[in-house]
Amino acid sequence: MSQTPVRFAILGFGHHAVRRLVPAFGKCEHSTLTGMWRRDSVAAAANCAEFGIPHCFATREELCSSPDVDVVFITSPDAMHKDDLQLALQHGKAVLCEKPVAMDAADAQEMAAAADAAGLLFGVGQNFRYNRSLVWIREQIQAGKIGEPQLAHAQFAYPANLAPRKWITDSTLACGGPIADVGVHCIDALRFVLDQEVISVSTLARKDETSGNVEAVASMQLEMTGGVYATVTASARAPYRTLIEVTGSEGAVIAENGLTVDRPVDLVIRRGGEVVETATVENGDGYSLMLDSFALTYRGTGTFAASGEDGVQNMRAVDAAFKSWRTGQRESI
Repeated sequence: MSQTPVRFAILGFGHHAVRRLVPAFGKCEHSTLTGMWRRDSVAAAANCAEFGIPHCFATREELCSSPDVDVVFITSPDAMHKDDLQLALQHGKAVLCEKPVAMDAADAQEMAAAADAAGLLFGVGQNFRYNRSLVWIREQIQAGKIGEPQLAHAQFAYPANLAPRKWITDSTLACGGPIADVGVHCIDALRFVLDQEVISVSTLARKDETSGNVEAVASMQLEMTGGVYATVTASARAPYRTLIEVTGSEGAVIAENGLTVDRPVDLVIRRGGEVVETATVENGDGYSLMLDSFALTYRGTGTFAASGEDGVQNMRAVDAAFKSWRTGQRESI
C-alpha cells in the first residue's frame, strides 16, 4: 500500500515558487504542496486561490507549527534563511532550504549543526544535482570516458536587471550578486560531476551602475582536489546561458545549456577533436525529482543528493570568492 505524499509548505513564497516549484509539485509522486506563507498577505491569498494551495498561513510561526506540514521549504531572501530554519527546527520540521543556504559559511555551519542536534533532515535546494545532464556527465567521468579530469568550466549568465526579484541587489538581503545567486550553482555542479572539493579561489569581479553593493559580473578560478583547475564565470548582465565542460587526459565532455531546465540539452564527448559520443536529455523534471528525493529521504527510503554539509562546502567556496575579490589575492578554504 503506497504511503501518503510528504506535505511541504513554502516559507517565503514568491516568483521562484510560482515559476518553478508549483509546477514541479504538480508532477511529484511522493510530495505535495499543502501550504505557504508570504509577507504580502493579499498576494498570498491570491496565490493560494490560483494554485489551489490548501493552507494560506498568516505567519511563519503558524506554518512551522502546523500539524498539516511535514517539511518546510525555505525560499525567503538569503539573509532570512538561518532564522527561518531555526524556527522550523523548533517545531520539529524537516527543512529544505534554497541556495545560497546562508549569508556566509559560518551561518551555514550553524544551520547544519542545529539540524543535526535536533535530529532533523536538512537539505539544500541545489536542484541541478537532479538534472539528467549533470547525472550523465558525472557517470561518463566516473566511467573513465575522458580519462583523468584536468580542467573544468561552468558558466551561468542571465539578465538580472530584468528579473522580478528586486531584492537580489540589496546586500542586506542577498548574499551577493551572481557569485552567490548562480555561481553557487556552478560551484556545486562542478563538485557534483567531479566528486572533488574546492581548495582555493581567485576572483575577478565588477559592479556597475545598477548592481547596488553587489557584483554584476565575475570570474573565479578554482583549485580543486584531484588536481583539477576549474573556472566559474557568472554574469547578471547577459542573455540566459549555461555551460558545463570538463577536459580530461583522454578527452572532453561538453554540455551547452548544461544547467538549463527549459529546453533539451545536447551532450557531447570528444576525443582527439572528434565527436565520439552524443546524447540529448531533458531536465524539465529536475525540480520534481529533487522534491520527491527529499520526500523519500524524509520517509527513510532515500538519500538526498544535496545535504546541509554540501551547503556548508558551497558557502566556504563562495566566502573565499568574495574575500579574494576584496583582497586581490588567492584565498584558501
